[in-house]
Amino acid sequence: MMNKPVILVGRRLPAAVEKRLQRDYAPRLNTDDEIYSADQLVEFAAGAAAIIPCHTERLSADVIARLPDSVRAICSFSVGYDHIDLGAAKARGIIVTNTPDVLSNATAEVAMLLMLAAARRAHEGARMLRTDTWGDWSATGQLGIEVTGKRLGIIGMGRVGQVMARRARGFDMQIHYHNRRRIDADLEAGATFHADLDAMLPLCDFLSIHCPATPDTTGLLNAERIARLPDGAVVVNTARGAVVDDDALIAALQSGKLFAAGLDVFNGEPHIDPRYRELDNTFLLPHIGSATRETRDAMGFRALDNLDAIMTGRQPRDRLT
Repeated sequence: MMNKPVILVGRRLPAAVEKRLQRDYAPRLNTDDEIYSADQLVEFAAGAAAIIPCHTERLSADVIARLPDSVRAICSFSVGYDHIDLGAAKARGIIVTNTPDVLSNATAEVAMLLMLAAARRAHEGARMLRTDTWGDWSATGQLGIEVTGKRLGIIGMGRVGQVMARRARGFDMQIHYHNRRRIDADLEAGATFHADLDAMLPLCDFLSIHCPATPDTTGLLNAERIARLPDGAVVVNTARGAVVDDDALIAALQSGKLFAAGLDVFNGEPHIDPRYRELDNTFLLPHIGSATRETRDAMGFRALDNLDAIMTGRQPRDRLT
């Protein structure tokens, strides 16, 4: 153990991932699964060669500036990296990696779940059964909207967005997408590209968000853009809460401009805006997009593959800095 690199691990990881860590490294595991503060991250990183954080650990410019010189790498257990200041890491010569590819199917599954549940008012129906308030079948009760054959707009046609499009085609949905650049025709599979997001929005009966959270995308879905959606549209978000303006989305749900929203990610999570809980036309999940056994193992192994490469002087597959 004395000859193995010390690795600070931000949160509890799947058992198989921690087992491999213990085999190859000297990990400082977070057995209590608490979220470390900035001071704790700096303190516990003393003598560590690398850090494996999750999206819950905020590696800001200040934290990175205070990390000990021993830290050579930050191998994040996440595909998103908005919790890491890449510029600060690069300035210190710290290699940052993430875990793309492996969570696309799981996250797209949850996006489909949110879309279907929001459209068919699943939250209200489940509550009626659990509270024994279901009176009887009614020809006009619990009316939702069909997904089949509708127009789906996707913001961010990366890995998850492309899987979402493939799943949606099973419901005969017409796919529109906005991306930084147009993807290859074989990946589009008939989807319509819109260079201008504002031009796409009026064509979206459903809108699913799959772009990363960056300074450019923060508050991307604001009041002006929601107003461009058709009346009665449904919004789905499995990307990051920061992409959505909460005040604008909540106002549109309250007014009936939007029929419903299905949300897995939030600003300030786990302390979400309490107004979401008061709305019947929201289907809410606690950031479980990648939460399958298969995916979380794959994320951990991908992070360790990147770590192994860095520790042996090779180029990591998922290098960000």
